[in-house]
Amino acid sequence: MRAGRPQVKQDRAVRTRRAILEAAAVVFEDRGYDAAKLTDIVRLAKVTKGALYFHFESKEHLAQAVIEAQVSMHAPVAPQEFKAQEFVDVGMVFSHRLRYDVLMRGSARLTLEHNGRELDRAAPYLGWIELHTELMAQARERGELLPHVDPSAAARLVVGAFAGLNVMSQTLGLDLDREVSALYAAVMPGLVVPAVAARLDTAPGRGARALHDLGEACRCDHPVPQPPMTPRLPAAATAPTP
Repeated sequence: MRAGRPQVKQDRAVRTRRAILEAAAVVFEDRGYDAAKLTDIVRLAKVTKGALYFHFESKEHLAQAVIEAQVSMHAPVAPQEFKAQEFVDVGMVFSHRLRYDVLMRGSARLTLEHNGRELDRAAPYLGWIELHTELMAQARERGELLPHVDPSAAARLVVGAFAGLNVMSQTLGLDLDREVSALYAAVMPGLVVPAVAARLDTAPGRGARALHDLGEACRCDHPVPQPPMTPRLPAAATAPTP
């Protein structure tokens, strides 16, 4: 009986940390870094300030954890016939998750805004570039890439284009999933050999389909995530902070 108590405490701590991160993401997404208040985050997460400071030293530390969640908590992609398809799936799954995962949305806003200059916004870019470069390098080893393609350059191109599309889609009210689909449809034929390009799935909705594939292939370890109920700030707390 006693042997199980440390595990219970550990599980509770993991749940508490996740609740704080998700509440912080809601507040950061709604208000941005400078206007966000720890009191609102504590109230939304339904934890004490002591619990928050146990996991995070400051608002800066908390915001940095939300930012880094982009890569550290990204959904794995299911193995595909082509590594080029896995390269596409990383972006399409992230685009899909931005629709319902508040942690990803809060992280994206913090990464793209200019407030909070003390935050390290390079980490998610470097993480995504590293992940994409690795997949492109594996694609090259399998003979999927055109001879002139540099995996690192291709990774930077796609990551940078994705970030730009995210900003543009938010500004113009566009469907990010469709915009990212168009990006891959246009870019991949210039990166991979024709036989591979012709068999890639870059159509809208690919992110959801890739997650479904992952659930079928790894049902026990990585169930397909379901859209959670997104917590919102109480009406009185959504007014601009003086």
